Amino acid sequence: MLSHNNNIVKKPWGHEYLCYENEHVGLWFLFIEKDHQTSLHCHPKKTTGLVLLDGEAEISFLADKRTMKSIDKLMIRRGLFHSTKSLSDGGSFIFEIETPVDKKDLVRLNDKYGRTSKPYEDSSFESAKNEDCLWIEEPDVDKSNHYDFSNCKLTVENISSLDSIIEKKDDDIIVFLRGGMIRTIDDISHCVTVPGDVGKGNIVKKVAQQLDGLKPETIIMTINKND
Repeated sequence: MLSHNNNIVKKPWGHEYLCYENEHVGLWFLFIEKDHQTSLHCHPKKTTGLVLLDGEAEISFLADKRTMKSIDKLMIRRGLFHSTKSLSDGGSFIFEIETPVDKKDLVRLNDKYGRTSKPYEDSSFESAKNEDCLWIEEPDVDKSNHYDFSNCKLTVENISSLDSIIEKKDDDIIVFLRGGMIRTIDDISHCVTVPGDVGKGNIVKKVAQQLDGLKPETIIMTINKND
């Protein structure tokens, strides 16, 4: 039986482990060694957000590729085949935000490590987390938790006002972990952002200025580089 809350999953390209999870979102940390890469894979049911915390990485698709340098983000729709390769001497440090939570939602198209027809790694690939592993706790309403991780500052907030978003810096990365921003039309609340969405501060702020409010218990994580 898998126990992702407590264990690291060994991969041929490095390792990954769960940092945060609720009923909507799973947040994983990935370390990819230089010149190693994940399989070319897709998630038929999941949307994936990638945040490059430190290092440099190349994201490949079937038709093209993109180079990312920290700190940067990318949203990947369900069903889109992609692979992440580390280009940095010290490896690449990445957050992967998955919605919905389902590690079995995985189809590998090809893999240099021979895992093309294999499912997600089982418990034989797990080892216990150590004290350096990050675990994110949900704060109370109008409170925040702060973490220093992978040369970044992480601020996790339970917010009740759009002002908390509008006051962010343009180059912040904002991750919605719970709740979201809403527009009310004819007494119906429409969610403009949902758990798992990842955006640049300048864009999320521009949208927030035109909206009506937040869902109750909205939790966001703001990521920026250490000075």
